Amino acid sequence: MKKLYLLFVFVFLFTGCSFGKDLMNTPTRKVEEFFSKYQTLHNDVLDDLDDLVKEEEKFNGEQREKYKEIFKKHYENLKYDIKDEVIDGNKATVEVEIEVNDYSRALARAEAYMNDNPDEFKDENGEYDQSRFIDYELAQLEKVNETIIYTLSLNLTKKNDEWKLEPLTSIQQEKLNGIYVY
Repeated sequence: MKKLYLLFVFVFLFTGCSFGKDLMNTPTRKVEEFFSKYQTLHNDVLDDLDDLVKEEEKFNGEQREKYKEIFKKHYENLKYDIKDEVIDGNKATVEVEIEVNDYSRALARAEAYMNDNPDEFKDENGEYDQSRFIDYELAQLEKVNETIIYTLSLNLTKKNDEWKLEPLTSIQQEKLNGIYVY
């Protein structure tokens, strides 16, 4: 009887550990990990943000730092809710609803303001000063408190028994960053 009990415990622990690993390797769990990296400002997310800001030639040093701080706050405030998971063999789709700052409206209002008030963005020689406009745009982004909800259908592929999130489309990236023009 004691041997049977030990065998039962061993089988339970063995299958339980395997079962626990399977719970961590689901399409939904991979999507949750993805969004969690944004919310916790994981190094991968910060590295991508740094690379993006470095590539933006129109920013000066102060503007780069302000932009990074705006988006760090944006990512920390990101909310998501998994709505559905559909698995078809080695392919899966996870539908997720995200709530993000609505930067697209602020950017559109900034552009309209510049068009209506062009003299505010001219230098001493009467020429358009892009740096002044960027400062204005960043100030508007900092003030954003409006949010918007998007639904994303994220695709995953299972390779070597591991679910991998497919790269986001440009539209999905724009929605995640709150800059999608709708």
